[in-house]
Amino acid sequence: MPKNKGRGGKNYRRGKNENLTKRQLETKEDGQDYAQVIKLLGNGRLICVCLGDSKQRLGHIRGKMRRKVWIQNGDIVLVALREFQDEKCDVVYKYFPEEIKQLKNLKEIPENLEEGGGDNIGDNVVFVNKEESSSSDSDISDSDSDDSSDSEPKQPQKQQPQKPQPQKAQAPAKDNKEKITKKDIDDI
Repeated sequence: MPKNKGRGGKNYRRGKNENLTKRQLETKEDGQDYAQVIKLLGNGRLICVCLGDSKQRLGHIRGKMRRKVWIQNGDIVLVALREFQDEKCDVVYKYFPEEIKQLKNLKEIPENLEEGGGDNIGDNVVFVNKEESSSSDSDISDSDSDDSSDSEPKQPQKQQPQKPQPQKAQAPAKDNKEKITKKDIDDI
């Protein structure tokens, strides 16, 4: 059996200990546009917003990039627009953070664009405890009523009667078990 020469194993193909060389910056050409990834859909598809016309499109990651270049939410990519389908595009290239800074310096993409991978969904969600929210709601309503009392007199609020909740019938508890005798059977 021949000896392994260190070429062709999975770690070699994966590019283990690969030295990252500086890539040449790719800019858009005719029929291409910069886009920011909004949502990954799976099966090599994603939703992105093109920065040139602010249009939301369904992007398709081309086969050469699949399983080699990982794309996340918030990434800036170069897409090829389709002439025959305006609502779809093909992802051609993914930019690294250093390249995004260069594009901003060249005024290719807007300066105020938020970049970065990771899941940005739900960043603005605030959880409030029910007990705290009920007390804070009453505080808010008290402050609102104080403001309104200066300009208009208070009017009594009508409270709607609450509907009684139907109660489930409970089976009577059997404390002592009855024994059936022959006499009882004969009587029946």
